[in-house]
Amino acid sequence: MPAGPMGEIVSSRRIIELSSFRATIRLVAFRMTPSNTRIFLIRHGATILSAEDRFAGSTDVPLSDEGRHQAERLAMRLKGETIAGVYSSSMGRTIETARIVAQPHRMEVEQREGLREISHGHWEQMTRKEVEERYPAEASEWEKDPYAFAPAGGESGLAVIARALPVLIELVRAHPGGNIVVVSHKATIRLLLSTLLGFDPRRYRDNLDQSPAALNIVDFKDPTRARLTLFNDTSHYAGEGLAVPAVPSARLSRWWSESESEPRQPI
Repeated sequence: MPAGPMGEIVSSRRIIELSSFRATIRLVAFRMTPSNTRIFLIRHGATILSAEDRFAGSTDVPLSDEGRHQAERLAMRLKGETIAGVYSSSMGRTIETARIVAQPHRMEVEQREGLREISHGHWEQMTRKEVEERYPAEASEWEKDPYAFAPAGGESGLAVIARALPVLIELVRAHPGGNIVVVSHKATIRLLLSTLLGFDPRRYRDNLDQSPAALNIVDFKDPTRARLTLFNDTSHYAGEGLAVPAVPSARLSRWWSESESEPRQPI
């Protein structure tokens, strides 16, 4: 190598080239051995009871024609993704939604019992108004803390997390670096997200919503660290593809949906 300023310039160029080469090698190695797991966490499509706003957790109601259309639009949205597995709860509405989403990928749906919806016990198939009239004490306790309280014969939010979270973590461990579809239910998804992201799970009904056939994306760095990348997105079918949702107005917790003239129940 020549001495003097010219030699120093050549030497500096070689150092820069070597550093750039090493950086390229590291980038390629990272791309070849991804560790992040992406979960397309989906609520099932609308059912025949959705419009009636009835408690239908453990009630196995089928999708409506509208719900199938929502699922088909979602399937079109995800058809270009590389999917390593498709999972659903054991309930008919999630299985059908998952099969529609899985069809472009020619994949079978695997069922996981722990992903099923919360059971509302003797409230099943009743409207909220009917529950408040027949079981006012239970309704009041549930409004205060739906995470710890369960109606007679039903489940608490805590019980749902105890069975659903281990299933989700198991799927993350089984698919390192892969993309998977998980189809579950409104309350179950909200409880899972509250737990994964460190929200107060007692407020899951107040602070989080899930529309029919909504897409959520959760990226896992590892089984204990998750980031919410997309939440409650229905742009694949809502408003002819518009990305901005309307202000919520139905099927919400009491404090949101009650009119200003109504006295608010103490928390």
